[in-house]
Amino acid sequence: MRPRVWCGVLAAVALSATATACGGGGGTKGSDDAGASASAPAGFPMSVTDCMGAKTTFESAPKKIVTSNAASLELLMWLGAGDKVVGTGFPPGKGALPGEFADQGAKVPVLGKMSVPKEKLLGSGADLYIDAFSSMKNMGKTPDAPTAEEFKAAGIKHVFLKSTACASMNKSPRTDLSGVEADIQSLGAITGTSRRADELVAGMNKKTDAVRDALKGVPEDKRPTYFFFDFDAGTKQPMAVCNRQVANAVITQAGARNVFADCDGDFKPVGWEDVVAKNPDWIQLGVRNRGSEEANQKAFDEAADFLRSFPATKDLTAVKEGRFVRIGSERTTIGGVRSADTVREIAHTLHPDLVK
Repeated sequence: MRPRVWCGVLAAVALSATATACGGGGGTKGSDDAGASASAPAGFPMSVTDCMGAKTTFESAPKKIVTSNAASLELLMWLGAGDKVVGTGFPPGKGALPGEFADQGAKVPVLGKMSVPKEKLLGSGADLYIDAFSSMKNMGKTPDAPTAEEFKAAGIKHVFLKSTACASMNKSPRTDLSGVEADIQSLGAITGTSRRADELVAGMNKKTDAVRDALKGVPEDKRPTYFFFDFDAGTKQPMAVCNRQVANAVITQAGARNVFADCDGDFKPVGWEDVVAKNPDWIQLGVRNRGSEEANQKAFDEAADFLRSFPATKDLTAVKEGRFVRIGSERTTIGGVRSADTVREIAHTLHPDLVK
């Protein structure tokens, strides 16, 4: 098993903070701060950086958190810190969260069906806002997002899920889940749940390492080519997943070759002629959660029917032979604990004899 991801995003202010925030394994779900003195809780002070390198320092774990979307909300639940969430934007739809978190997720106040309105965020009483969206957008660059000064005045620290928010700014392609794992460990350090974060990352590594080992005999140039078809982004012009997006890492670790891996960035509109020229071996029907298995399967069917009837794609080999992968968009393009499960599921579909 490869070594645990080093918490490069954490810049502890003291040596003892570094040892606690980035070290250790095992432990139980929940806070690691039991037994620490009130003046110097274990693991603090510690710092994280945003996409541009600006640092935010925590003297103690936050007590009230607002999340920008369901992805950051789910991560906090995995860490055992979901009880600190006082509001969210882009709330999880029915069936979107793992079953064990469904009831808890349903009780989280919805501050915005999409982005949290500025006034609600600043008046939420939170001391932390976890942002999964682009830091360039949410650092005061648009009228409806609080400025850094407004966050400070409201007593809200602003941190990012860098694997998603900073994707387009990455300097190299993403071919593994290390960025997602770093987010998990960063949130674990912030919320005092580092041990639980280590357990989650270790579990993810176990799954992806098993896939890697199973596929080690398959040469890179013999791995099937793969197109992520974002059906809900519209069919007039396809949206390509580029090499900085989390999905590129998921596809690569699953033993496939993203046909648009030569595209630098996260997403890029392309033409259907570009897809046809790539002639992918497999096509993922990327549809967003519809709230039930029946509704999801209907959406997958609609995406497949479109490709079968659309003049530009109906003669593609993958379409004619029905080589479709039915896995939702969110699980593929948004990083989280379940990203490792998505890697394994895609790998099993493409390499059923090797990945059980």
